[in-house]
Amino acid sequence: WNDKNLPVEPADHALGRSRGGWTTKIHALTDELCSPVTMLLSAGQDGDNPMLMPLFKAHRANNTGELGRLLADKAYSHPSTRTRLRALKIKHTIPERSDQIGRRKAKGSAGGRPPAFDSGMYLHRNTVERGFNRLKQWRGIATRYDKYALTYLGGVTLAAIVIHHRVRS
Repeated sequence: WNDKNLPVEPADHALGRSRGGWTTKIHALTDELCSPVTMLLSAGQDGDNPMLMPLFKAHRANNTGELGRLLADKAYSHPSTRTRLRALKIKHTIPERSDQIGRRKAKGSAGGRPPAFDSGMYLHRNTVERGFNRLKQWRGIATRYDKYALTYLGGVTLAAIVIHHRVRS
């Protein structure tokens, strides 16, 4: 047992408070076969959008394949996120939030054009939800019993490996 080179555990252990108690949020990139490829954890009350770029960095560090297209929900629709995705040359399909639509329309011609959105492509976003559904079929993932975030992430990774193997065989 080597306790000198342990990975750094987050101060909050990816635990956050909500009305129902302690929560942890899993952020994941999935492939076209609904298999989770890259996963990160955050506290339950943390936003989704700030975790997108760390998720990409983790994906690039651990995978040789490029990202084909990002299909994301409205939580990722901030203009700075779209700008960053364009700079990284990542194609994306993200719907615009209703408050962003209203603000753009209120500005009139100064509001600019709406971002491109392919509703046909967005129909494939269910692969992300199905990937999370497969992860949550594991009792230890659905109800976090692990004290440490690294242990929980290890369980999530193990579940993802088994799911990946089942989908491919």
